[in-house]
Amino acid sequence: MTQAHTIVTRFAPSPTGYLHLGHARAALIASRRAAEAGGRFLLRIENIDATRCRPEFEAAIMADMAWLGIVGDGPVRRQSDHLADYAAVLDKLRARDLLYPCFCTRSEIARSGIAPHGPDGPVYPGTCSLLSRDHALSRIAAGEPHCWRLRMAHAAEIAGPLDYEEEGRGLIGCDPEAFGDVVLARKDCRGSYHLCVTHDDWVQGVTLVTRGEELRAATHIHRLLQTMMKWSAPRYAHHALLTDASGAKLSKRDGALSLRQLRAEGMPVEDVLRRLDL
Repeated sequence: MTQAHTIVTRFAPSPTGYLHLGHARAALIASRRAAEAGGRFLLRIENIDATRCRPEFEAAIMADMAWLGIVGDGPVRRQSDHLADYAAVLDKLRARDLLYPCFCTRSEIARSGIAPHGPDGPVYPGTCSLLSRDHALSRIAAGEPHCWRLRMAHAAEIAGPLDYEEEGRGLIGCDPEAFGDVVLARKDCRGSYHLCVTHDDWVQGVTLVTRGEELRAATHIHRLLQTMMKWSAPRYAHHALLTDASGAKLSKRDGALSLRQLRAEGMPVEDVLRRLDL
């Protein structure tokens, strides 16, 4: 484990598409923060979602990083190589009765009309938390699709008051219960983003998480998981997002101009850095 005084940052893209300028900014911020402090910068490939992640996108990430002149310290960590680690965390949470299987589909939750809106969309109303253990296990044994949800109220009660340290702002209070019983694993995805990212930050000794402002709310859930699992908590530095002409954040899903395309068009990397104001 990394010593507490050493700054360790990371860039952790998912290979579900080509990187764009927003990703480049995030990677450069993380790598430069580590370099300025004489610390370490890590590259992690968050490819836990086997249905969306593809090898060609990972190869493009590596090419983009090389083009930008960003080199990680040490080997690249790929989440797909650590499924057993995430399963072990889930087992520990189940043993403490902090997880329950949920058989509701997204459309069923949306149609229920009783799901309040939280920071991350509709809050699950807890329907399947009322199922008996034997009934739930029989449905799992029958092969019924399901996910595993955190018993949020129980976890929050155990954890007690939570906060996180944000650079330049000090301690900020957390309210993970606003998210409801979040999903920590699905049948086709062995661990959720929340579970895997907090686990990997701890395992890799990350001390400073630099990431976009859109992920600030997720920090409330991450601090809860860190506390429940007795994982050390990093400091956080959430930075402003790059936006398009309409003010919307750049997105792979919306076809934001990729670094791969800019490189193919012959744009010098120096011009990219100027566009990023870095």
